[in-house]
Amino acid sequence: MFCSAGIGLAEPRHGIAMYGEPALPPDFVSLPYANPDAPKGGRIVVGESGGFDSLNPFILKGTVPWQLQFLTYESLMGRSWDEPFTLYGLLAESVETGPNREWVEFTLRKEARFSDGNPVTLDDVIWSYETLGTVGHPRYHGAWAKVASTEVVGERTVRFTFNVEDRELALLMGLRPILKKSQWDGLDFTQSGLENIPIGTAPYVVEEFEAGRFVKLRRSPDYWGRDLPFRRGTNNIDEIRIDFYTDASLLLQAFKGGELSLKREFNASDWETQYDFPEVQSGDIVKSIVPHQRPSGITGFVMNTRQDQFKDWRVRDAMIHVFNFEFINATKTNGQQPRITSYFSNSVLGMRDGPAEGRVAELLAPFRDELLPGALEGYSLPVSDGTERNRKNLRAALRLMEQAGWTVQEGVMKNAQGQPFTFEILLKQGSAENQSIINIYTQSLQRLGVTPTVTVIDSAQYQERTTTYDFDMTYYRRGLSLSPGNEQRLYWSSEGATEPGSRNWMGMESPAAEAMIDAILQSENRDEFVAATRALDRVLTTGRYVIPIYQWNISRIAHVRQLQYPETLPMYGDWVGFLPDVWWWKE
Repeated sequence: MFCSAGIGLAEPRHGIAMYGEPALPPDFVSLPYANPDAPKGGRIVVGESGGFDSLNPFILKGTVPWQLQFLTYESLMGRSWDEPFTLYGLLAESVETGPNREWVEFTLRKEARFSDGNPVTLDDVIWSYETLGTVGHPRYHGAWAKVASTEVVGERTVRFTFNVEDRELALLMGLRPILKKSQWDGLDFTQSGLENIPIGTAPYVVEEFEAGRFVKLRRSPDYWGRDLPFRRGTNNIDEIRIDFYTDASLLLQAFKGGELSLKREFNASDWETQYDFPEVQSGDIVKSIVPHQRPSGITGFVMNTRQDQFKDWRVRDAMIHVFNFEFINATKTNGQQPRITSYFSNSVLGMRDGPAEGRVAELLAPFRDELLPGALEGYSLPVSDGTERNRKNLRAALRLMEQAGWTVQEGVMKNAQGQPFTFEILLKQGSAENQSIINIYTQSLQRLGVTPTVTVIDSAQYQERTTTYDFDMTYYRRGLSLSPGNEQRLYWSSEGATEPGSRNWMGMESPAAEAMIDAILQSENRDEFVAATRALDRVLTTGRYVIPIYQWNISRIAHVRQLQYPETLPMYGDWVGFLPDVWWWKE
């Protein structure tokens, strides 16, 4: 597949945008949301629930601290979180594409180095792309399958030529992590483990770890890219330690006890009631609210349509009606947390109220016969009166179950053969919030004559079972961006219905959804892109695959007062909370 060729003259550029031009000029000083004068230094400790048994974040097997992928590895291009989808040179000094983006070229920087001091070579780049695209995590396979050839076209330049029309591929190729080929000589890349400590190119290196308990990352003083404009004002903390706790409540107690430097709080009520301890009152702990403009994504409890219980959409609709969100929200957050209304809600890409109109209706029209009720006519989630009994929605759920062949017989929901309707709800250890919500939900289900089994297992077992789709219902969260593209296939395409390791946990197989993803990828302007995404949102939401819960349209982060972040926040503001990328330490 690989060959050398001299092809044309390059017209290199410093960045590339999905639509239009990059916002920053070639001579930009720093990213607009970074403080180029931020001091370096300090040490922070962050907490995570669960554990880990691997340091390889690029394969399906094993549980890995998620921060490793972002803090110890880099890609050819880096993403600006202040634009919907724009990349600037990182390991690559330039990018060039064909007239229709049928190919893309990247030219490596001479100074690019791995953390052990060795230079990054085109051999490392090509090996990384091929390895990830064939035996790496399935999230890398889709784009690699669209690469017709990889060619070395200069001393430091590689060209990827595509076999399909897809404008996003030129950007996706710039976002693949670059690994050191020689580190994996004689080793099986697909096996997880703790023996092979990451050798990446990013500012941080793994200094110390203890399996399942902690990982300590140190900012390398020899980091090759410290003077790049893209890196100026970022990665300011000298040491980042990640501690793991078996339970979320222990994590909160650790923060209150001074063992952690920051904590992100997802519960609005807890934010008001649990963060009033002496260190907050004295100002030693600061409560920061970080807004953002990205879509809500989908968070809730997914129903696995591979299982007989949830193949019928009317059953799934009934399960959504039984879920008394208004009562749960009042109980858990004092009603302060808004509900997710669709996969792309809280953004311009979300489906609009009422019937589909204009280009959205045109895109959906060919699939009229397969679309579920509401996709064309308009759809909204059922709303209860806020009381525990939820009578109106329970009556609706009973009608839906009856239409699907299930009736209450002697107090138990059964089919015509007398078999009871039951299912298992799978939860991960340490998810106290989810368990509390499910306790309320199961009480509502019992009023319908349904008694599910709730199973709580450790993180390793949970990973194994969800990877192979061995569950009926489980907690599900998928973040979505303002620039959806090829990753949507990994989330919703029919391949994920059978292939293990995809993010299509619901097992959906929808020609309409796949056609809308094609329309997103083939869009040549912003208006067409928005219409295609809104149409996809309608297909997903009316598929009734997930029982949505809260959305987090702001990030609530409590942190020690020495931790500070810039006043100017990016469009994806909560990334400031996820990764302390532009935070700094000030004594």
